[in-house]
Order: sequence, then structure tokens, then C-alpha cells
Amino acid sequence: MSEITDFDALRRAMAENSEEPEGPARNARAEELLAAAERLDIPLAVIEALGHQLKVYNYSSEKDRMFVPFARLLRMWDERPEDFDEYEAHSLHWVFKWVSAGMLDQPHIPLASIEKWLGEMEHRYRLAGYSERAVRSAELSVAAHIGDRPRAERAYAAWLAADRDRMADCHACELHGQGAWQVKRGSDEEALELWRPVLEGEYSCAHEPHTVLASSLAPLLRLGRLDEARSHHLRGFRLVRPMESMRGAYADHVEFCALTGNEARGLELLAERPAYFTDTGHPRSRLDFMAVVTLLTDRLTALGLGERQVPGPAGRAWTARELAAHARAATLELAERFDKRNGTSYVGDRARARMAQRPLVERLPLGVRTVRSAPAPAPVVAQPPAPDVPEQPDLSALLTEARRLSDTLRPNALEAWAAVAQAAGDAELDTRDRAEIADHEAMARGPEGIALFERAAELYAEAGDPGEALAARARGAYVRALTGEVDAALAAIAGLYDETLALYAEDATGVRQTASVVMSRARILMRRVHEGTPGPMEPREAPGADADAVAAGSGVRAEEAGGYAQGPLAEAELAVREVLALVDGRVGDDVRLAARAAEARAMLAELAGEAGEDERAAELCRQSAATYVDAGLPWFAVEHEVRAAALAHRLGDAAGAERALRAALEHGGPYVEPAGRAQLHLQLAEVVGARGAVAEAAEHALEAAHWADEAGESATLGAWARHQLGGFLLRQGRCAEAAEVLESALPDLSAETHGDGAVVQARWWLGDCLSELGEHRAAAEHRLRAAEIARHWPEQQDHATLAHLAAESLSNAGLLEESDQAYARAGELWRTLGNPHFLVRSLRARAWLALRAEAGARGARELMTDAVHTCEHAREAAADPVRRELLTDELAHTHRQFGDLLARSAAADEQDGATDETEDGAIQATFEAALVQMDRAAALFGTLGADGLHSRTAAELAAAWLETDLGRPAEAAARARAVLAAYEAAGDGDETVRARRAEATEVLGLPETGRER
Repeated sequence: MSEITDFDALRRAMAENSEEPEGPARNARAEELLAAAERLDIPLAVIEALGHQLKVYNYSSEKDRMFVPFARLLRMWDERPEDFDEYEAHSLHWVFKWVSAGMLDQPHIPLASIEKWLGEMEHRYRLAGYSERAVRSAELSVAAHIGDRPRAERAYAAWLAADRDRMADCHACELHGQGAWQVKRGSDEEALELWRPVLEGEYSCAHEPHTVLASSLAPLLRLGRLDEARSHHLRGFRLVRPMESMRGAYADHVEFCALTGNEARGLELLAERPAYFTDTGHPRSRLDFMAVVTLLTDRLTALGLGERQVPGPAGRAWTARELAAHARAATLELAERFDKRNGTSYVGDRARARMAQRPLVERLPLGVRTVRSAPAPAPVVAQPPAPDVPEQPDLSALLTEARRLSDTLRPNALEAWAAVAQAAGDAELDTRDRAEIADHEAMARGPEGIALFERAAELYAEAGDPGEALAARARGAYVRALTGEVDAALAAIAGLYDETLALYAEDATGVRQTASVVMSRARILMRRVHEGTPGPMEPREAPGADADAVAAGSGVRAEEAGGYAQGPLAEAELAVREVLALVDGRVGDDVRLAARAAEARAMLAELAGEAGEDERAAELCRQSAATYVDAGLPWFAVEHEVRAAALAHRLGDAAGAERALRAALEHGGPYVEPAGRAQLHLQLAEVVGARGAVAEAAEHALEAAHWADEAGESATLGAWARHQLGGFLLRQGRCAEAAEVLESALPDLSAETHGDGAVVQARWWLGDCLSELGEHRAAAEHRLRAAEIARHWPEQQDHATLAHLAAESLSNAGLLEESDQAYARAGELWRTLGNPHFLVRSLRARAWLALRAEAGARGARELMTDAVHTCEHAREAAADPVRRELLTDELAHTHRQFGDLLARSAAADEQDGATDETEDGAIQATFEAALVQMDRAAALFGTLGADGLHSRTAAELAAAWLETDLGRPAEAAARARAVLAAYEAAGDGDETVRARRAEATEVLGLPETGRER
């Protein structure tokens, strides 16, 4: 670090230090600079260094250290006010407010001293001619802090009534303070209305909207405005994160997590700032922080996670329970110190109330990835309650309930039968009961239950129900098919099928049992289709002889039965249609029969899809879903609505796909497992996003991310959902939120799981977000990393675009050499791709970089000349008139920029104070060359007619200013009059027209000698 030997060097060093991150390192450097200022023996240098030190202390965790430099400054003012320039005199009075607030935040400073200081502030402001506005604001802070409501109301009214002057806080800070008082008064709505201009970006400063976003979180939650609360958390935390001095605002974000079921994210926030547990320079914000740490860890303990390891003060490991006790003790100890100082219980009462808050929403999805700290809220799947099993269960009641659930196909019927089996134990049951228990146990076991189906069949037969016995065996045959033994299953079902039809013909069994066997046969035939269809069958006009026989046996009309040529599809279709022929018209109130009809239509849809008949398949899926819904079984409809959506998408029917997906969500609702719900929301997000409903698409992507996390698929489905969410937020211009989400998604996005295209797109979007947020170095990093992946793709358009964007970010970050390299890389790619427009733009950008860097004016001229020649050659080679016109416009802009660049370099040389006649002639020649470029630009824009009018007049006015630089006011005036003539017939409604006329009039108003040089 170079030694500071003069005042200018000191000022540069202080300016550089001001740009450093808040914290002890910056504070230490300020102390070094004060020592350097004292060695210069210049009073104003010491004053400025003390002011700098005071400022960095105030914006750090060491706020308690600012009183010493302020006391010294005040003494210097009282002794020699003439040593202060106007700016430093103003600054001295300005920081009175910081010191006033700082005293209030230090419980060791007596309240009487604070009141005395408030009076001193009022006296000095009056002497300096300032209004009492800032004084009354400070008085409100004191009264509000000690809980003196009447005095606070008087101070608030006086604050608003006083004139705003140079001592008043900026609009953003004032509105924050006014809203904070309304929150304390219980007026959340009024607070949010006061904060609106800050939240919407109308007013801002170095620490706003940071604090307003944080302060708005709890009011928004209390008002149920959850979407805004989520947005403010994502936006605000990004602003607060790097600022050490904002522990109070940081605490608001931790509190938000504790109140919204985002306990795990709250722990992540604690882990990011370990020093916040122990920094003692600002006791008031430490009290706020420790209070919300208590709130968060108490919440974890209440969820049964008291023994979980959590981040806490350094030096030992902490469980949630231990940290809760530690944080509570620290909070109450700090609050007691404040209350003892204030003579009230107000601070302690508010701290206890803050720690005792209950969650305001069970869980508010944020879109960013967070490993859930607590068990998912039950139930994830909202099913009818499982049957209660008392200590001595009533077996008869359990049987009745189990039969009701299975007869109506409720989701937890198998669990009810398991409860029956457990309660039965060794009790004596009649044969029918034992048959049903065995049957449902077999269903629950899957492939392991095949033998149990046989046992159930024996018991049904013993109970005198041969039809149900056959149905049980048929179910066993189908399960065998599911294990891959399709041929064996077909052989078994053939005999069962014949026996069942014979019993049904003799009225020895009912429709339900018969339908069960016929459906099992259809299912097995469908398995054969799935496992080995030789390919789509050609439609034909009539079934073959075997199909006729099956159709005749089941009552199916031949013209309805045959949609495909002979083979597995034809046989499966006949079997499915037999189910429909059997149950249609006989359903009545029988839910099971309705389900058979719905399933049969779904099977026909599958067969139509196998045959390539997508439209018919989609219609049958819709029919199947509608049948399930009509039967009161909406959860069964979900699968078929999803399939209908996929078919509609394949058919190009986006509206149909959207309707089906919405229906799936509606019908499945709470019955769909988290992973399925995530997939539904994600599909719907893509569909509605494609038609431009970006806000709704973002909502669905947010839900998808939430349910993916609940399903334990954060790194797979969740990452994709966050990737999509980030894109949708970016499209809405919500760059800060999008950046948070995309940064959360990137660690999980991988080429192996999601494809390298998703990784590139995420980094591309993130670069766009960071560029908008002014984080140019980070934007460049993501764009370069995306470009490196795209470099290996066969198509190089994305590689070129990303390299170009990265160069732009590097330039904005001040990394000139790296930017030039990236533009050169992009330029070569544009040349290879045959894109002269962006090749020329990369050359122009490099020219401007050269002017700022070591290459200087000569290198800049060479690059801009290359840009002109490249564009000219492309224009001459363009055969298409439209392409030629576009290149004409590009060439005109290149000449215009060339003229600007030359003028800029000449002006810079002129400002350097060149007095040598040769050098002066060179500057004159550069201005003449710039004028030539402007004339060429104007002429080319002129060939574009009305489309080029505004660009032509802009070039003419630029030329007019150059004429004045060259000492030719008459020529400048002539150009200005030409611009006015070009707009003679134009009205005043166009903003560009008004601007051009105003500038031309300004040129005409110049003195005869022209613009000063």
C-alpha cells in the first residue's frame, strides 16, 4: 500500500476505502488514513479523515466506536469553524442524527445524557438555520424506544409538520421511519402504503429499499399478502446479505423464515453470519437478532428437532434446544439493560412478545432450495381418516368400515383391511370374513400375494360364492402377468373366463364378479400388448372369425369390436369392449362397476395410442376421466387427464393440454403424492408460460419446486422447477428474485441429469439478472462458464452470443483487457457464422475499449476502420434487398460511432492542454475526420427514408456540434435549420421530435464564436 504524501492521495484513498465491503478491515484502514492525515498537518485533511472514520464505523458492527471521532470533530468545530469547508460543516451537522440514534442503541449511555444530547442537537440546528424536522424525528425515536406513546405521537406529528430541508433524511429513509412507527401503532396497512414509493423504486439510497423490504415482511404476513412477502424476502435478503451493518434487517429475514415454515432456510441464514451472535458494538441489533434466534430454535424444538445440530456462536457445537436457551438468556439480559436505563419494561415486553410468536403460515414456498428441517406437515395426501383402532377394537365395526371403504374404492381401503386382520388375531371369524381378509392382504402384497389369492378363492368357494372365488383367482392371474409371466397368466385366465361366463349365464354369480374376471382378462391381454406388440395395426373394416366369436359370446356387436387387424391389439380391444358391454347400463350406484367402465375406456385409449390414433386416444382418456369423476372417484381420473394432456400436446392442441392438466390438479388435489403434484405443476407451468401467462407460470413452477422438495427430489425435479421458475421471474423483470432462485438451482443442475442445455440456460438467465442488478463481474463469470459449455456444441450461435454478452459484462466491470479478449472471441465466431451485424458490433465495442486502454486512439481507429470495411463488404455482397437495407443501417451506425469516437479522442487531447502548434493541428484534423464520419452516417440514414429520420437528424446535430468545435458557427446553424426543416410537418406528440427541435434551437442560440473549446 503506497504511502500518502499529499491531500489528493488521501482523498483518493478514502474514496477507495468507501467502496470496500463493510466490516473491521474497512474500519482499520480508516484508522490508518486518519493517522496519515495527521502527518500531512492540514486541518481540513484531518476533518475529512475523521468524517470518513465516523462514517465507516456507523456502517459496521462497531457502531459504538463512532462517538470518539465525532467528539473530536465537534471540538474542532467549536474551536476553529473556519477550518471546515461548506461540505464538512454540513456533514458535521448531518451526523448529529447518527450519534443521537447511536446513543439510544447503547444501553450504558444514560437516558438523561440522550435527552441532553437531543437538546444540544436542537440548539445547534437552530443556530445553523435548519428546521426542526430532523430533531423531531430523533425525538420520536427516543419516545418510541421507551414506550412513551403520547410523546411519540406528538413528535411524529411535529416531524411531519416541519419543513424538509438539507438536514432531513432522504425520502426513502424518512418513509421507512414513518412506516416503522405505524407498525408499532398496529397500522400495518398504513405502513405498507407509506413504504410503497420505496418498494416500487421511486425513492432509494445506500440502505433503502433494504430495510423497508425487511420491515415489510411481518406486516405482509399478518395481512395474508403472502406472495408479496415471499418476493420481499428474496429481493431484500439479497440486498442485506453483504452489508455487515444491517443485523437488524437480517434478523427480520430470519424471523420471516421462522414464521413461514422455512426453518431450514432460517438456519442457513444463521450459518452465513456467525459473527452476529457475538458482535457487541451495537447492542440493540444484537437484541433483535438473538430474539429471532430464540424464535427459530424454539420452533425447531416444538417440532421435535431440539437435538438437531444448528449454527451458533463459535467455539462449540450447539443443538437447537441449547441455542434456544442461550439466545433467550442473551435477549432477556440485553432487554433488561435497556429497560433499566429507560425506566420502563417496554423493550423487554416487545422482546418477549417477539420470541413467543406462532407461525403465521404452515409453510410458504420460496422457490429456493432448502432441505426441510422438520417433518412434512401431515397429511401430505388428504385421504379419508383411517379407521380408529381402540385398545379393545370392535371387530364388527372394523369389518363394516373396511367393506365400506373397499366397496367405494377409497384410497385407504387396504389399510382398513390390515387393521381388521390385526384386530382379528386368533379370533373365530366366519369363512366369508376370512376370505375377504386374505383377498385384501394378497392385493396389498403384490407379487408376493399370488398364493394368498388362491387361499382367498378357496375360502370364497367354501363360503358359497363361486363367482368371487373365480374373481380372486383371476386377480392372482393378473398379478402373475405383472411379474412377466404373461403366457401363464393367459392360460390361467382362459378357464376362469369360461367358468365365469357359464355361471353368469345361469344367474349363479353377479355382474360385479363377472366384470372382475372379464377385466382381469383384459388387463392381462393389455400386458401382452405392452410387452410385445409387433407394431401399430392397420385399421380394417370388420373383425376376423376369432374376434367375432369372442364378441358374440360377450354380447358385443361385431361392428363395434374390430378396430385393428389380427394380433394382440385386436384381441385386447375385443376383451376391453366386452367389459364395456357387460357393465354399461348396469352401473347404477355401484362405484365398482363405474370404475370398470372408466378403466375400460382408458384401455381403449391406450390401444388407440398404440395404433397412432392420437385424437381418438385423447377423447377416450377424457371419457375415462369423466366417468371416474362422475362416480365420485376423482383421484383415479388424474392419470388419464395427464395422458390426455400429453396427447393434446403431441397434437399441437395447447389449450386442450392446459385444460387436461388443470383438471388433473383439480381432481387429484390432495390425493396426489408430492412428486406427482410437482410434475403436474411443472407441466402446467410450461404450458401456460408458452402462451405468455408468465405470472401464472411462475406460480406453478414455484409450487413444483415446493412439492419436489417435499418428495425428496430437490436435486432432480426440484432443480428443474427452480430453473424454470428463475426464467419466468426474469421474464417478469423480477431480477433479484430470479437471481436468488437460479443461484439456488445451479448447484443441483447437471448435464447428466438435466442436460447441458439446462445448465447453459440457467447461467445465461443468471447473467442477465446480475447484469440488470449491476453485478457485472458475477454476470461475466456466469456468461463465460455458459459459453465454455456451449463451445462444444455443433451449433455455435449460443457460444457466440454468450461470449459477446460476457465481453459486455467484463467491460461494465472495468476489466478492459478481458473484455477485449471476449469480444475478439465472439467476433471470430460471428465471422464463422456469417453474421456481419454482430461481427461489426464486436469490432466497434473493441474500438471503444481500445480508446480507454493502452491501445489508445490509434488502436481504436484501426478497429473502427475494420468495422466500417467489414460492413461495407457485407453490404455489397447482399443480394436480398431487406438484408441490404439492414446492413445499410448497421453501416450508418458504424460511421456515427466512428465520428463519436474521433470526437471523443480529440476532445481528450484538447483537455490535456496541448499548446504545441503541431499537436493543435492534429486535434483540428481529428475533428475534421469526425465530421466526415458524421456526414457519411447522415447520408446513409437518409437513404432509409422515414425509418432512418431520427437517426439522420441525430447525426446532423452531432455534425453541427463538431462544426462549432471547429469554429464554424454558420455551418453549424445551417445544419440545425436543416433538422428543424425535417420536422416541419411533425407534431409535438413524439418525444424524439421535441428533443431534436430543442437541441437544434440550442445550436442556433450559440454565439458567433461557437461552443467554447
